[in-house]
Amino acid sequence: MKKISIFTGVAMLLGLASCEEHKTEQHEVASFLVTNPIKKDTSITKDYVSQIHAMRHIELRALEKGYLKQIFVDEGQSVKKGQPMFQIMPNIYQAELQKAKAESNVAEIELTNTQLLADGDVVSPNELAMAKANLEKAKADVALAQTHLGFTSIKAPFNGIMDHLEAREGSLLDEGELLTTLSDNHKMWVYFNVPEAEYLDYIMSDAKKNNTSVELLMANNKRFNQKGIVETIEGEFDSETGNIAFRATFPNPDGILRHGETGSILMRVPYDDVIIIPQKATFEILDKTYVFVVDKDNVVHQRAITIGAELPHLFIVDKGLSETDTILLEGIKMVRDLEKIHTENVDPETALSNLALYAE
Repeated sequence: MKKISIFTGVAMLLGLASCEEHKTEQHEVASFLVTNPIKKDTSITKDYVSQIHAMRHIELRALEKGYLKQIFVDEGQSVKKGQPMFQIMPNIYQAELQKAKAESNVAEIELTNTQLLADGDVVSPNELAMAKANLEKAKADVALAQTHLGFTSIKAPFNGIMDHLEAREGSLLDEGELLTTLSDNHKMWVYFNVPEAEYLDYIMSDAKKNNTSVELLMANNKRFNQKGIVETIEGEFDSETGNIAFRATFPNPDGILRHGETGSILMRVPYDDVIIIPQKATFEILDKTYVFVVDKDNVVHQRAITIGAELPHLFIVDKGLSETDTILLEGIKMVRDLEKIHTENVDPETALSNLALYAE
């Protein structure tokens, strides 16, 4: 009997200890971290796929028919304004110029003779006028022949970099045939498409007046060493995509950028006096985002919020929260709507201290 009493007492003690331990575990599980949304100025960096174009990019074409006699430049070469690039065989055009000059000399002689006769009233004033007109026509033919001869020598219209050669020496060229392209790369125009809503935010903000500065992320995932300025916006939206093209101008002193490259424009968008919360305090159901708001009695309430923008690890909240609300920071998968919990408050700055945030 005595042994039974001892065993009974030990069992009761173990049972009590087990219950106490179980209660402790329940107490620990039910303790949740909460915090408040924080209101401050911040900014986000948005990126847009972009196309890089030379400020001037033109096609050089043959202006006259003939054989390509000589090429003075090579592919990828930098050329200066006025530098000879191509020579089309000029023999026919030189002969035409000589012929036009000879006819001009004849017309000038005829005018001199007609003038003498007119002074002696031998010919009528109309014949003198006709002789003058013939001389003017002959001079015009000379100028035209000189122009055609000049077209056989193709020179660089501006400083730039030439592209692929489309014809070789000895090729028979037709009028208008493509020879190469030429790019003026000292400044680059970078085009990027902006959705309608973001365009409206931009056009109605002060950013439009302040020559918005942007950066360029190149294809190798490195930032270009010069900053650009948004200078213009195209006149129409693309009806298929709902986007409108912006154009930023970048200086290109080292010639790193070339016509036809791609990249991403990085534009900093400021947000003033906005509500910010950690992303981990949110959850999604279908297409909506929610948080658990904890009331003064420590009862959790599921609340839908509207996200205005996303930062690393953070959300900017447009609607649904104020800085006086208390939200569940961790353990959102362990609670249910209208459940009463035990809470431990965390200062908002402390809650964000380990998160990436750019703030002014």
